[in-house]
Amino acid sequence: MSNNTTRPRVFSGMRPTGALHIGHLFGALGNWVRLQDEADCIFSVVDLHAITTAYEDPSRVVDDGLLMLADWMAVGVDPERSVVFRQSDVPGHSQLHLMLSMITPLSWLERVPTYKGQIEELGEHLSTYGFLGYPLLQTADIILYKATQVPVGQDQLPHLELAREVVRRFNHMYGRRVFPEPAARLADTPLILGTDGRKMSKSYGNSLTLGASDDEIATLTKGMVTDPQRVRRSDPGRPEVCNVFSYHKLFGAPPAEVDEIHEGCTTATLGCVDCKKRLCARVTDTIAPIRERRNALLADASALRDTLADGAARANAIAQPVLAEAEEAMGLRHGA
Repeated sequence: MSNNTTRPRVFSGMRPTGALHIGHLFGALGNWVRLQDEADCIFSVVDLHAITTAYEDPSRVVDDGLLMLADWMAVGVDPERSVVFRQSDVPGHSQLHLMLSMITPLSWLERVPTYKGQIEELGEHLSTYGFLGYPLLQTADIILYKATQVPVGQDQLPHLELAREVVRRFNHMYGRRVFPEPAARLADTPLILGTDGRKMSKSYGNSLTLGASDDEIATLTKGMVTDPQRVRRSDPGRPEVCNVFSYHKLFGAPPAEVDEIHEGCTTATLGCVDCKKRLCARVTDTIAPIRERRNALLADASALRDTLADGAARANAIAQPVLAEAEEAMGLRHGA
């Protein structure tokens, strides 16, 4: 990580819940890789967040964390340039979360839009304090490093606004500016649907994972949903509603080829089968080198664990003075 104090500090994390897919590649991960050129980045495997929903069976959390780290590194997240660590290896996350919970009104947590929505969607088993309080743990994650920017999507903005409110309350209540208010860094992330046209989800089996084999890529692209009005080969299509066409653009088809595919579809001179074959080759060219790097990383699990341990040491070195400053502000310790 750079010592250039003019660079912003960025914090972001992901829950370890299994293999990552192209939604992550073209969304958060692509943004993370770019941010390494312009910011001091801290990226965390947020395993404590994982057990807010997987608390009944957390047996996969550790292994999924290593799997996710391999995915990150395979696409270009560099532990030499960024701090990369496991959340639970830095006790300050839990300590600061507890401290913040003492001053945060319950109503602030209950009004977070995702709270009631996810309980309704995922079930009453999420009626726990951990699930109610996970946006506050997110706040602790961010401000423990005095991060000034947080890459988020639109759906995460209410969580970041909660973090900003908690920071203002803490600084005002204890009469000192311990924490900066983190700002959202909205990424221009394309909407990426699953191969069946629904939301991309592992539970739907409609996602192209970063470790997908050539055969899996071929099967998924062959089965992709196209324009429902194009029933016969001779029917002209509508590229603007076809997920295959959107994937061609997503995977970097040159503008001239995009125009050619568009014309071939609308004039019925290019059939869906041939269009999918082209896409399969394009996706394979993108995924295959990522898969090879990922598999090589996974072959040495001890090296991945060492990477997380090294990152935790670096993260702790940043976090401990900040935690001490917060404890002093709250009267939990005397200043030096």
